Amino acid sequence: MQRGVSYPAVRDADVLSQSIPMPPAAEQTRIVARLEELLSDLDAGVAELKAAQKKLAQYRQSLLKAAVEGALTADWRAKNTPTETGAQLLQRILSERRARWEAKQLAKFKEQGKAPPKDWQKRYPEPVQPDTSGLPELPEGWVWASVDQLSTVVRGASPRPAGDPRFFGGDIPWITVGSLTADASMYLNSVSQFVTKAGRDASRHVDPGTLLLTNSGATLGVPKITKIGGCINDGSVALLDVNEVLKIYLYWYLRTQTMILRATNQGAAQPNLNTDIVKRICVPVCPRIEMSRINDSLDAQIDAIDALRQCIAVNLKQSTAQRQNILRAAFAGQLVPQDPNDEPASMLLERIRVSRSELGAGRVRRAARKRARP
Repeated sequence: MQRGVSYPAVRDADVLSQSIPMPPAAEQTRIVARLEELLSDLDAGVAELKAAQKKLAQYRQSLLKAAVEGALTADWRAKNTPTETGAQLLQRILSERRARWEAKQLAKFKEQGKAPPKDWQKRYPEPVQPDTSGLPELPEGWVWASVDQLSTVVRGASPRPAGDPRFFGGDIPWITVGSLTADASMYLNSVSQFVTKAGRDASRHVDPGTLLLTNSGATLGVPKITKIGGCINDGSVALLDVNEVLKIYLYWYLRTQTMILRATNQGAAQPNLNTDIVKRICVPVCPRIEMSRINDSLDAQIDAIDALRQCIAVNLKQSTAQRQNILRAAFAGQLVPQDPNDEPASMLLERIRVSRSELGAGRVRRAARKRARP
């Protein structure tokens, strides 16, 4: 019933013309008492649900923190000695990283029909070393590493101008920050926007199974593993060349870093994580077998937490519906029993009419006396 565009409002006449079901005065008293009783209980239940919801969120964060600090697998570690330490795993990853770079360089020389220069291997871009100052001590067998040491960090790109039909409206998935932050699940399974082949050429295409991290705006620092191939815009970075176990572990670790990353101050009005900042993120690396155990444990426990969260969300939604049902029953005469001995509502309305009439007459007399004064 509201009218207007810039300042929508309901007319007084529309409000005053609304019909109200009027029970006898005594029944109104019974209705109010019953409503206060039922809604008070409902409010108490809602408060408990919201408290449980908050505790679950806190427990989830505590669980993730315990996992990446080694507390979650402390008992397992006391009974098991991995054949490969975190430091050895890191060294293996670094060796594989260099081998990939050398293979690409040799392929490039071959494609150009050139012989590799004598010092070509010295041009290898060494990954950023982790800055461990101020970082907590890790369990035995663990080591700090930078994201740059563990993966190849690349930024997405957005075709310009935005919305140009040459780039948008095709059949190639367009993975935006909005799609990556639409929910809290680990995986991205679908998108609602698509780009053309020209859009793909002007962007960055990633394969299914790529770990992404949002890097700009209010929702930066959110990791996601895409189950679909597609193009990523400049609001996210991709962490490439990561095996499945490390990828899942990195996903969980980055979840613990979201708020820290959002607090990173670059002196800009728009929060942003450039690739250098992402590369410098320090990650606690444990033995691969322990990493796998952490992933399995988190997978099971986080699933249980999410199931409880969904149950609470459903109950909160039902409580809203229940509140409306209670109010609907109250104003339909179904909440409390009727008493034939109650004074009819018509008599109450007549008294209200008489009172209003007397009040109006009094105002008229006072106005007349005011006008008669010299």
